[in-house]
Amino acid sequence: MTFTTLTFILFLWLVFALYWTLRYRTAQNILLIVASYSFYAWWDYRFCALMLISSLIDYIAALSIDRSPKRGVRRAWMWVSVAMNLGMLGFFKYFNFFAESFTAMMRSLGWEVGDVTLKIVLPVGISFYTFQTMSYTLDVYFGKMRATRRLIDYMAYVCFFPQLVAGPIERATQFLPQFTAPRTFDDAEATDGCRQILWGFFKKMIIADRMAILVAKVYGSDGTGVTLDQASGPTVIFGTIAFAFQIYCDFSAYSDIAIGTAKLFGFRLMRNFAYPYFSQSIRQFWQRWHISLSTWFRDYVYIPLGGNRGSSRRLAINLMITFIVSGLWHGASWTFITWGALMGLAIVVSTWRARRAAAAGLAPADRSDTGPAGPRLMRMLCTFAVICLGWIFFRAPTMASATAAVGRVFTDVCTLQGFDSCWELMRSNAGAMIFVLIPLLLAIEWVQRHRDHPLDVGTWPRWARWTLYTVVIWGIILWMPKVRAPFIYFQF
Repeated sequence: MTFTTLTFILFLWLVFALYWTLRYRTAQNILLIVASYSFYAWWDYRFCALMLISSLIDYIAALSIDRSPKRGVRRAWMWVSVAMNLGMLGFFKYFNFFAESFTAMMRSLGWEVGDVTLKIVLPVGISFYTFQTMSYTLDVYFGKMRATRRLIDYMAYVCFFPQLVAGPIERATQFLPQFTAPRTFDDAEATDGCRQILWGFFKKMIIADRMAILVAKVYGSDGTGVTLDQASGPTVIFGTIAFAFQIYCDFSAYSDIAIGTAKLFGFRLMRNFAYPYFSQSIRQFWQRWHISLSTWFRDYVYIPLGGNRGSSRRLAINLMITFIVSGLWHGASWTFITWGALMGLAIVVSTWRARRAAAAGLAPADRSDTGPAGPRLMRMLCTFAVICLGWIFFRAPTMASATAAVGRVFTDVCTLQGFDSCWELMRSNAGAMIFVLIPLLLAIEWVQRHRDHPLDVGTWPRWARWTLYTVVIWGIILWMPKVRAPFIYFQF
């Protein structure tokens, strides 16, 4: 069951209707647990047991940490939580990757090693809910909160269906108290939630799914037999720009629908995207992109490593480790690790520049929302170019195809080759849509950039609001492609 299906719409309104007929918080939380496990079982009921085991381990570990006065015992339970969560995640997500890498390394040294891969199915959402439950135990261990003894409230916090599969990754310090407090229906919040859900549908079904058609033509996943190795440099650039907006609209759409759905039930999820492609530096981009994951790695990896304390060299090492681990979190492939390393290197440079500016008594350039528009636009374009370079590795099927594609980008553009094939792609139906949808998206987001989401139009006159809703709804109905792509982050 995915958000952009009629099945989910019916499921959502059934749960919504039942939820608000219940008078007591505990009954509401029990309903949310049943609904969430039903939602998750729609993909594969067998993995419900895995999520339940992960939840109970961290519940018991946190209680044991909270009750024990002995530091050694507390530390032992903390490591039990970390080891069990990372162990499950590592087995299901990384076993084959490390086994294949080990086999390849041994063979390169002249040792014949048999294949040891297994046919392992990656449970949907495991990267998200394991991080969420593990952060709960860590927050209890570091004294940021007390462990809850209310198992029902805790279970509802872990499996809350709107953000279960692809986040936002919520912190227990902010989100768990919402399950322990009484909730009353807020008409204004629910209305805004519906607006945000509608905007998420628009981004996913109109922009992301149409960009997916173009990206598949360039990156060789549309079944035509064309591969990334055959694409010219300009074609790779064009396809990567399309992918940049596909992944943004796809993932941020999921977050918008999740946040909007949570509002219908009286919950507030953290903001996950803040118009990242208007960023004027790499540092600012990562403060606006997938905010829940970026702050998770900041708090549980970067800061424990030492953060920005110490020398510039130590800072660079901490940033590189954090981003390489982030790349590995995204997928068991050298392409993701390389992507993380590239982003780490870029943010090291961006951070050093900001430090030098601060030492000279200057305000960071990426914080400037005033002044000449030209320099701001150039900073945005340069930041976007670096991000797109990373997206090539993120989207490419192999390291060989990614490095070859990057090489052709520079050689073909410098020698003015490959523009004919790119022009043909631009003239296709899929290619032409990029010149309509991306400017439309950027214009809407720029006008509404100071609001949480572009359909935050509660102050507009009633007739204007309903005219806008009608246009968006009919736009989705008339323009959504016949084949809808799955949410990209389901595979992570």
